Amino acid sequence: MPWNVPGDPVVGMGRFRLSSRGMKSFLLVLLAAAGSFAQTSSLSGQVESVFPDAHTLYLNLHQHPEISSHETRTATLMATSLRSLGYEVTEHVGGTGVVAIMKNGAGPTVMLRTELDALPVEEKTGLAYASKAHMKDDSGRDVSVMHACGHDLHMASLYGTAAIMAHSKDSWHGTLMLVGQPAEETITGAKAMIADGLFNRFPKPDLGVALHDTNGLPTGKVGVTPGFAKSNADSLRITIYGKGGHGASPETTIDPVLIAARTAVTLQSIVAREIKPGDAAVITVGYIQAGTKNNIIPDEAQMGLTVRSYKPEVRSHLLAAIARVTKAEAEAAGAERLPLIEKYESTSAVFNDPVLTQHLAGVLEGTLGKGNVITENPIMTSEDYSVFVEQGIPSFYFTLGAANLQKYAEAKSSGRNLPTNHSPLFAPDAEPALHTGITAEVSILRDLLKGSSADVHQITSPASGGN
Repeated sequence: MPWNVPGDPVVGMGRFRLSSRGMKSFLLVLLAAAGSFAQTSSLSGQVESVFPDAHTLYLNLHQHPEISSHETRTATLMATSLRSLGYEVTEHVGGTGVVAIMKNGAGPTVMLRTELDALPVEEKTGLAYASKAHMKDDSGRDVSVMHACGHDLHMASLYGTAAIMAHSKDSWHGTLMLVGQPAEETITGAKAMIADGLFNRFPKPDLGVALHDTNGLPTGKVGVTPGFAKSNADSLRITIYGKGGHGASPETTIDPVLIAARTAVTLQSIVAREIKPGDAAVITVGYIQAGTKNNIIPDEAQMGLTVRSYKPEVRSHLLAAIARVTKAEAEAAGAERLPLIEKYESTSAVFNDPVLTQHLAGVLEGTLGKGNVITENPIMTSEDYSVFVEQGIPSFYFTLGAANLQKYAEAKSSGRNLPTNHSPLFAPDAEPALHTGITAEVSILRDLLKGSSADVHQITSPASGGN
């Protein structure tokens, strides 16, 4: 990929730019690519023709990750790459977000979304191209950064898909909308893009598509989940107020550590005794922080919770019950001040339109083979693609197998799990996964962009209403 940025043989850490020589070389490559497409009719051949550039982009992104809301270099790289393919690109949407539009006659508008951000994780994969990046986080701390959730693979897949769609406009019609979303890991980026007029400044999509890689499936396979695919998520911070004093004189105090401990235990009874068996619900107390010394009872304690669910009514019940239990435990201990409960992050469940999912599962079976499309159960992780669904966009969110075939088979036979997303050891088998990701996305987009807007609404559930 003929990008030229000083200071790095792949792409450097300096400000992104194209040199005049790089631009000339890039145009020559584009002309050669166009000629290659004219001679390549099969999708597999088209994927092979864009793969080298997509893989180079993947390595580049993997080596230079950026944390949520700070994806400046990543966004510039994606914007420049898509602009070179002929897309009309707008940057700085909702912060560092990127929107690329290609209009190709009358027809529906379909959105394909990728995430831009990485995680504050030190990479320990041992890969030759492992990230050694460091950044300052929002609190000013120096943190190691890694694409531990595989967003680099998502971006490279989108780029390869974008290249094929741009070079084969005779195979589809309508409007293709590519969205590079920042800050998915902090579940704030989608809301920021909507607030910045994503669906007012640009065409509102008739349908939306997104993928996520996983070591839970081997390369060559994809997973589909009709209905709820990922959960609601609510992050709570609870401050419990007591009365501090000497640890040798507990009768003169109100111990917030003991209140927090009792609260943590009682909270577990909510799911066990208040939620109907079969309804998904999780309450996890991730931390209790209090005190400075073993013989001092502190004035307050803080608890951090993550709360997960699918159904809106279950979500409401969990949050109300947490508030009830927390206040009751404080009152039972004689606390003179009720706890403070703060919800500081939240996102709704990702819901796959069931009719659309069934239709696109068939499309993927035709492209990848029936045995390579796996129906998966919903999972309790979350992500803010749900914000787009809540805007009335029927969507298909699917998973991309990223596990090395041999390592996957060995792990299965021994009853082990491979490193999951967010692990410092997470390492997708990038080359085959990238081939499959591009193939899947192109086949989906070509299917959705072959009829009219009315046609695409025929393959969505009546309840979704389309636009």
